[in-house]
Amino acid sequence: MLFLLFFLTFMNTLYAEPNKIQTKEVIVIFEEPLENVAKDVVKVYPAVKADLVATLDWKVDVRPDVILVKDKSTLMKMVGSDIIIAFAIPDRNLIVLDTSRIYTRPFTLEATLKHELCHILLHSNIKNDRLPRWLDEGVCQWASGGIAELIADDGDSAITKATISDSTISIGDLIRFPRDEKSLLLAYEESKSIVEYIVSEYGKQGILQILEYLKEGHSIDDSIQKSLSVSTSELEIKWLVYLKRKHTWFSYLSYNIYTILFFLAAVITVYGFIRLLKKKRAYVDEDEEKGRGGGNTS
Repeated sequence: MLFLLFFLTFMNTLYAEPNKIQTKEVIVIFEEPLENVAKDVVKVYPAVKADLVATLDWKVDVRPDVILVKDKSTLMKMVGSDIIIAFAIPDRNLIVLDTSRIYTRPFTLEATLKHELCHILLHSNIKNDRLPRWLDEGVCQWASGGIAELIADDGDSAITKATISDSTISIGDLIRFPRDEKSLLLAYEESKSIVEYIVSEYGKQGILQILEYLKEGHSIDDSIQKSLSVSTSELEIKWLVYLKRKHTWFSYLSYNIYTILFFLAAVITVYGFIRLLKKKRAYVDEDEEKGRGGGNTS
């Protein structure tokens, strides 16, 4: 609530007289330099909405407000982190996008918009206290092709390291996400991985059935049991086995092959330089020895 009050105050100050493009499906609020981006949002929104409806089999009955921010420093003031590129406030059907980064790899406007709209759709159908954060974020990453609110360049490496070192975050602890950046990135990757595992093992219908039971008012544990015929703890054990198979020492080495090769090349270079210095020192010592020997002979 404190964050929401701060955010609304901040946005009222920033957009005292906002520019606006309004259609039957979406409202885009923006500063004047972002008019072209606003038009892009209006253009891609119908397809984004249709794709999300096709994926989750739920209608989007809301008309969201999409607020465009032109630089990451503004967004950082709102959320206190410079790794966030977008966020949604589902209770207000509100999406905020950092336009300075949504066109840079690995992000696209369509995928980022779909991710945030997915949050609004989930929360409009499921009560907040029944929707654990891992499922919320995991489904939205899966539905939008893996995109997250984060610039998670180290994501795959993080989950590989955690799997190899047996330091993954348990599903029970992913009801809420940690705040420190390293653990937060891991939480996002794990959430994505859990949902992808459910889809690969039980099909798309498995994850949709869990969401449907949650919508009906069941708890997350009951929804998983009814949908997948396994308990949450059994699901976690199966998922961890899946992770062990997927993320081995070999995959970790493969993922970091360029870093490893660069390190080895650096070691070889240093070793060669040291050997060169030793040889030069040996030559100097030999010359000095010959010079002293020649002086004694004369």
